[in-house]
Amino acid sequence: MLPLDDPRLTAMGLLSEVSTGLSDKTLPTLAAAGLSEIDFETLIRLARSPGQRLRMSDLAAQTTLSTSGVTRVVDRLEREGLVAREACATDRRTSYAVITETGLARLGDVLPQHLADIEAWLTGLLSPDRLSAFLDALRTIRDAVRPCATAGAQDRSPGEAGSCEQPPGRPSSRRSPEDRGR
Repeated sequence: MLPLDDPRLTAMGLLSEVSTGLSDKTLPTLAAAGLSEIDFETLIRLARSPGQRLRMSDLAAQTTLSTSGVTRVVDRLEREGLVAREACATDRRTSYAVITETGLARLGDVLPQHLADIEAWLTGLLSPDRLSAFLDALRTIRDAVRPCATAGAQDRSPGEAGSCEQPPGRPSSRRSPEDRGR
């Protein structure tokens, strides 16, 4: 007999439905500001990172993009003046994506409505205690399935090596004080 009523299937199904539903509710605000979801994710991650910059490899690790995919996104955002690249003074192999003043201004334009959308469709639906427990649960799951999701979120000297790779099945313990990687 197939375990069709297994709560694990329910959990995965609900998570998928919520994710798709939240994207449907928030995408119009981003699109009105001329941003795709990945554009917004890139800008917000840069803005919330130390020095408002990330190594390109860390930006790729924090998003679901490959290194070539993040290069294409940064190229496009750079053409729009929202992001700039900086070479690392101590390591020619390393470059940084840095949010520009124009990029910060674009975030400033979109964030009030985006936050209102989040409040209406996610955080405002939960009591403070339930929201705190929900965030803790999400971090636990995120750390297990995407241990690199906060790569580069810690202050580090330019050119300093660091790896976010974890042994399979081992959650990452790397988190910034404010959990900048969400």
